[in-house]
Amino acid sequence: MKRNAVHWIILILAGFCEVGFAFCLGKTKGLVGWPYWEWMGAFAFFYVLSAVLLAKATETLPIGTAYPVWTGIGALGSVLVGILIFHEPATFWRLFFITTLTASIIGLKLVSE
Repeated sequence: MKRNAVHWIILILAGFCEVGFAFCLGKTKGLVGWPYWEWMGAFAFFYVLSAVLLAKATETLPIGTAYPVWTGIGALGSVLVGILIFHEPATFWRLFFITTLTASIIGLKLVSE
């Protein structure tokens, strides 16, 4: 049971890395030259780390649960980063669907114990 809990933590970290690479991608907008490549390097780092952590998490977690949770954390985090950092619109429907996505992620975690 303890090993399974560690893999859930690893999965959550993998999801945060997915948010990290989405953030880095957002920072490349409008950049040229060296600053562009710095952010792309950070993007590549988080992208690879995210995939490696996801693979580690699936050693004990079912892929049918781990993958949707991983992408859900990435989607939720990316929308929040978009709203809070990149000043994207926070419309009712965006917030509504992010709320349902969050509920789905929590539901998958609860039924996968």
